[in-house]
Amino acid sequence: MRIIFVRHGHPNYQLDCLTPLGQKQAEAVAKRLHEEKIDVVCASTKGRAMETAAYIAEDHGLEVNGFDFMREISWGSVDDESIFENGHPWRTVNDMIAKGKSLLSPNWAQEEFFCRNKVVQYVQDVGDGLDAWLKTFGYEREGEFFRVNTEKNQTVVMASHGGSSSAALSRLFSLPFPYVVHTINPTYTAITIVELSGAAGTLAAPRFELMNDARHIQGIEADLVFEQ
Repeated sequence: MRIIFVRHGHPNYQLDCLTPLGQKQAEAVAKRLHEEKIDVVCASTKGRAMETAAYIAEDHGLEVNGFDFMREISWGSVDDESIFENGHPWRTVNDMIAKGKSLLSPNWAQEEFFCRNKVVQYVQDVGDGLDAWLKTFGYEREGEFFRVNTEKNQTVVMASHGGSSSAALSRLFSLPFPYVVHTINPTYTAITIVELSGAAGTLAAPRFELMNDARHIQGIEADLVFEQ
């Protein structure tokens, strides 16, 4: 199984849709993935992710399957008391780095930077949803590995968001969420491909085939400005 994670295109967050620039980016990522043998297209049920996925699905004659568990994560104080940057994960991680705090602690959710941040529950929910989703494809979690119940050589697109995809990759690779937030940090329509494969009855571990690749949108913003 190959999972192609795609972040949505440039968004209008207020309307939860793509901007004209985002539409150009979505067209570009669909063109980039044209030669891939894609079997299933999935997406967060947020509008900007569904719209991005629609370009890919149309190019392959498929429909978009929406999944709530990949909707963008939220953050903020769990007790209405002030926390750094209102708990914004990327700014929080930057503060950790500035203070020399490890991003690799397995207990990150209980430590000072995140222990009062409701993002912890969102990350947990994305991870649980991911495990349940992978099970439908025949891959059942056992610790940091996956038992291959059904051997399927499928390629699946999952269009989502910077935060929810970071949470998903954190669970998939058993890596601390702050570490993934900092090291991947996908730009608009960036592609990350994960391979998870093995013979039926064996254990499998995921590995990266491609990470955070957005070459397909180089120059698009300049072109759009020129057209206008």
